[in-house]
Amino acid sequence: MPLNLSALKRNNIPLLLAISCVLFYFAFAYNLVRTDYIKLIMLYAALFFLFYKLVHLLKSQIAFLTWLAFIFRAIFILAIPNLSQDFYRFIWDGRMLLEGFNPYLHTVESFMSMGKFPIAQAQELYNGMGELNASHFTNYPPLNQLCFVIAGLFAGKSILGSVVVMRLLIIAADFGTLFFGKKLLEKLNIPVYNIFWYVLNPFIIIELTGNLHFEGVMIFFLVWSLYLLHIGKWQFAAITLGLSISVKLIPLLFLPLFFKRLVKSKEVSTSLNQKTDDKITSPLPPPNNGLRKRTQLIGFYSITLLTTVLLFLPFYSKQFIYNYTKTVGLWFQDFEFNASLYYIAREIGYLFRGYNEIAVIGKIIPILVLLFVLGMTFLRKNKTSVQLISSMLLVLSFYYFTATTVHPWYVATLLILSIFTNYKFPLVWSFTIILSYLAYLNTNNTENLWIIGLEYLVVYAVFIWEVFLKKKFSDKHINHFNNN
Repeated sequence: MPLNLSALKRNNIPLLLAISCVLFYFAFAYNLVRTDYIKLIMLYAALFFLFYKLVHLLKSQIAFLTWLAFIFRAIFILAIPNLSQDFYRFIWDGRMLLEGFNPYLHTVESFMSMGKFPIAQAQELYNGMGELNASHFTNYPPLNQLCFVIAGLFAGKSILGSVVVMRLLIIAADFGTLFFGKKLLEKLNIPVYNIFWYVLNPFIIIELTGNLHFEGVMIFFLVWSLYLLHIGKWQFAAITLGLSISVKLIPLLFLPLFFKRLVKSKEVSTSLNQKTDDKITSPLPPPNNGLRKRTQLIGFYSITLLTTVLLFLPFYSKQFIYNYTKTVGLWFQDFEFNASLYYIAREIGYLFRGYNEIAVIGKIIPILVLLFVLGMTFLRKNKTSVQLISSMLLVLSFYYFTATTVHPWYVATLLILSIFTNYKFPLVWSFTIILSYLAYLNTNNTENLWIIGLEYLVVYAVFIWEVFLKKKFSDKHINHFNNN
């Protein structure tokens, strides 16, 4: 869609809003520390309000919204991330690989404690990432590591240079998500502007482009996979899903949900059937349809897992398996941050035991999540793309609601899934999640549970309304209207 400058000139409000966003993003990128909570909250709230107004006012101006998405990201190009230290570890891992070390086999601390500096700027990177990050083995999957390596190739002796390279990769991924997200929305007959609730969201711009979290790259492959699956190219969809898993492990949670989508789907390849209104219909099932779908199911899972395994294979060793599973287990057994139901369960546990509740609850959470995933797999339809994506959204929500650790950038995956559904609670969460940063007000990063409670009170209120009450309320009013 071409950029309609005349329409924008007739209405100066969007331009004023856009200019205000530019100024606020510049202040956020170059003149903010995460302990300055008043400025942090005010800037974020202002940006979120402006973002909402821009998308609402410019629903038909797709080209202009796209340009804004690029401009707002470009502001961060030369900024060092100010809300997260993780990028120092990213740079370390990439440079370690280029020096011939397997990053999964060595902690940063193991080198620094012996006074060894295996890479350029080792001391600066160690100081930046902090003792906690330096003392654990890396948990970033191989395709994520490739991004770190690319940063090391182009900027092997400059922290800022590495930041710029990684930022460009994340921005490219965001625009890949924009491209395939628009195409999938068109296929599903959902308004295309929905994609900008993700792409223009200040939460996404700040957490992914600004703070260099690679959820954006994982999301790009995930959305690409969903689009390919929708148009019947399941083999390529399986490959891209494997690539998504190889950036972040979260999509592994979705694998069982594809079962009915592949076995009982009514949307099949255009090569077999007639196309009508961007959906595929088949008056008569093709010969051996059941066998074809079973083959498709086995093939999809095999290709996805094979893609993932092949990417991990160069790093394989018994020590790698031990280190990696131990590190991933920390998210269930050791770390606590911005949790909701877990914190309630922990407080109840303190009444009876009084100590180390995560050791007990952390073992129960994966079982609960697995049971929920299986329930969503076999008790819901999941035959269409929208049904599948809705189930993915609910499964991931359940996982985060029960998790011991929910970092802000985790919500990005919920947000992208929500734009293909009628659920708005992830959009609300992308606003309230900023409250989690108030933990950094204290030198020991302890959380104020009243603040966390406020964050989740709003999220759960919207979630319960949308998932459990909205349909009943609508049906009640429809029945009342019909009876009168």
